[in-house]
Amino acid sequence: MSCSGNYVMPRKFLAALVALLLSAGLVRADDIINQTVPDARMVGQGVLSYAFWDIYEATLYAPGGKWDPSRPFALSIDYFRALDGRAIADRSVQEMRNQGFTDEVRLAAWHGQMATIFPDVQKGTRLTAIHMPGAETDFYQDGRAIGTIRDAEFGRRFFAIWLAENTSEPGLRQALLGMP
Repeated sequence: MSCSGNYVMPRKFLAALVALLLSAGLVRADDIINQTVPDARMVGQGVLSYAFWDIYEATLYAPGGKWDPSRPFALSIDYFRALDGRAIADRSVQEMRNQGFTDEVRLAAWHGQMATIFPDVQKGTRLTAIHMPGAETDFYQDGRAIGTIRDAEFGRRFFAIWLAENTSEPGLRQALLGMP
């Protein structure tokens, strides 16, 4: 029996294969991540759920798959649900406050910038934030640049939402950092 050239690999198998290769660090990150994070490889991945709903899947990329906050890294979020961009900005500021940041003038400025940058998202939308330590945070929607916040403190506080020890989602943090 021979196979014809028209054989199409089942989607579920292909998705599982890509997930396996990603988890093994054999598939590299999106083009925009590869252009800004040297030797970008996945560090970890996890799903944020609320009650019975999965909200998004987050993936952390860093040089060689080893996260170091002093080096460039990227966080990609693939949304499973529709969310308002302003609501994403609101929640980001709330999380920063919950972690102890109390400079209301800066929080208000950052909120205004995020509310302008963050689009409304739908199921399947990917937002990527790239941290350039000591400089800026660049935001992308599905690989297209949508804005930059040039404030090193913003970058530290924004990524702390997911990566700090006092995050509101410790299970997601562990998954992102590839911790058992």
